[in-house]
Amino acid sequence: MSRQILVTSALPYANGSIHLGHLVEYIQTDIWVRFQTMRGHDCRYMCADDTHGTAIMLRAEKEGITPETLIQRVWDEHTRDFAGFHIGFDHYYSTHSDENRELASTIYLRLKEAGLIEIKTIAQLYDPVKNLFLPDRFIKGECPRCGALDQYGDNCEVCGATYSPTELKNPVSAVSGATPVHRDSEHHFFRLGDCETFLREWTTSGSLQEEAANKMQEWFAAGLNNWDISRDAPYFGFEIPGAPGKYFYVWVDAPVGYMASFARYAADNGLDFDAWWGANSRTELVHFIGKDILYFHALFWPAMLKYSGHRLPTAIYAHGFLTVNGQKMSKSRGTFITAASYLDQGLNPEWLRYYYAAKLNGTMEDIDLNLDDFVARVNSDLVGKFINIASRTAGFITRNFDGKLADGVENIELIGAFQAAADSIAAHYEARDYAKALREIMALADRANQYVADEKPWELAKKPEAVYRLHEVCTVALNCFRLLTLYLKPVLPKLADQVEAFLDIPPLAWDDAQNLFIRHRINEYRHLMTRIDPKAIEAMVDANKQTLEPTPAPAPTRHAEAQAHAAQPAAATPAPSTIGIDDFARIDLRIARIAHAEHVEGADKLLRLTLDLGELGTRQVFAGIKSAYAPETLVGRLTVMVANLAPRKMKFGMSEGMVLAASYPDGHQGDAPGLFILSPDSGAQPGMKVK
Repeated sequence: MSRQILVTSALPYANGSIHLGHLVEYIQTDIWVRFQTMRGHDCRYMCADDTHGTAIMLRAEKEGITPETLIQRVWDEHTRDFAGFHIGFDHYYSTHSDENRELASTIYLRLKEAGLIEIKTIAQLYDPVKNLFLPDRFIKGECPRCGALDQYGDNCEVCGATYSPTELKNPVSAVSGATPVHRDSEHHFFRLGDCETFLREWTTSGSLQEEAANKMQEWFAAGLNNWDISRDAPYFGFEIPGAPGKYFYVWVDAPVGYMASFARYAADNGLDFDAWWGANSRTELVHFIGKDILYFHALFWPAMLKYSGHRLPTAIYAHGFLTVNGQKMSKSRGTFITAASYLDQGLNPEWLRYYYAAKLNGTMEDIDLNLDDFVARVNSDLVGKFINIASRTAGFITRNFDGKLADGVENIELIGAFQAAADSIAAHYEARDYAKALREIMALADRANQYVADEKPWELAKKPEAVYRLHEVCTVALNCFRLLTLYLKPVLPKLADQVEAFLDIPPLAWDDAQNLFIRHRINEYRHLMTRIDPKAIEAMVDANKQTLEPTPAPAPTRHAEAQAHAAQPAAATPAPSTIGIDDFARIDLRIARIAHAEHVEGADKLLRLTLDLGELGTRQVFAGIKSAYAPETLVGRLTVMVANLAPRKMKFGMSEGMVLAASYPDGHQGDAPGLFILSPDSGAQPGMKVK
């Protein structure tokens, strides 16, 4: 039975370029939509740019253009990049639209009528230089819990504490550098706590993944806070009806942008909006999002829809983050890679689509783009296995049989096995477990390649008496190739287009899996896909590296150069590069007690340390001190660690900081060990800040 499905991906913010981390979600969604369409379902894919907020306003101001000019330029860039990776939106819109303004206002007024909006006066931080109230992310200061420096106004990245911006110690405006002042302002709040009974029921109804539903229970246990949905002028966004100078917070009209994108699409295509979004709609509504915005989509959004008279999401599918080579994307390492820079190196977008699909399993687990594995897997699976089947057999059909497949095949056991796999592969796609789907598809490709290797059509072609066998073998192989193409089509839509043109067949649908491919004339085979050149990957990484070069000193005079040369010993150790006091102040050094230490299997230099930071909890750190210390000699000792170093995913586990140590320039001095961990005097306590 045909289904009617409305699918969305989270709206990318119009304040930056699309990068490979973003593409995980859009590729995941696009594969699912293409699969549903191949199954014969009416599946529409909506998205838009998220365009409102202080960040957009300030960036436009900095560039000397209007926010409208900025968001149009970014929209053009985003749509170009998405098209480059074959993301097949039915409609890609903008939240800065008349439809979105009308829908957001209507929803707000209905929530107000339902008694779910309250207005109260709150204290906020105000930038006296820029004359604006500062959003959380535009305030930096010291964490009120652990004292870590340079933390945002809503949460601490060191200890994980959440707080209000007014609690931040020594706050500074990230916009002007001024010290913010406290000012009272009237704000509009959505009474989320009043929706708790409904939300507890809905979040356990099966609309969320199990791991997401479990996360909801943690938030319920902590208590649902009412949600501040207003912002003060100046602000780029929609003014709240009946509240001059007050604007909808960007997270109000951003999800409404799903509805607005469809509203415009429906008007342009003669569809009934209420049949898809009304409270009694039978359409499936499916949201694909990142796990970092689960709170907004699984609590605020369904509550807004429920109490404004609209239908609820059928499913919300959250995915994890992307790491590159096991680490966070990094501009200094060249792994913060934009979509445009990938394409600029001439890399095939379907290589990345395939690799992501091979990693995605329908859960909220993070996935890793290992660039060496990326090259090896794509070259092996797509070229060495899939394309190889056609390249080894199609030429015989063209040269020996005028391009026509056999009228029938006696042994259809292999083809039958390929056809029988359609249901299980479909089930994997439906569950978004693309990794399982591709493993099953590649296992079939292995069988097809083994069949060709066993039958040796290149040997059969030399024997006139084996002409019928040659015809049958190549026909069977191309039947397998066609079925593999069908199963891979959601992942590789453009390659499937090329194969359909080569085989001279209509666009493949899922039901075509049960048809036998015989008595048909194909076109001459032309090469379908090349292997990845590792040099192109190296060039892409190099193109994305951003280094911070030290500011050059003024050029010295000839006399000064001569003096400096004369005073410098020939083999002197180079002077360390300098940093500013602000750079140093960002380092959060803490006393830690080594609670446990052990060898790391497979590592020559590392010890695994469990560090006790007192009230800040414990951290796992991998330290390269194995040459100097036996694990048992470290337990109970105090040391100094960098507590605000970003966690690093290593092959042995997650390292959550750095232990400080000293060493001689060449690693040793006579018989002394070459490495010394720093140890504070007795009396120091775990968690104390080192100043």
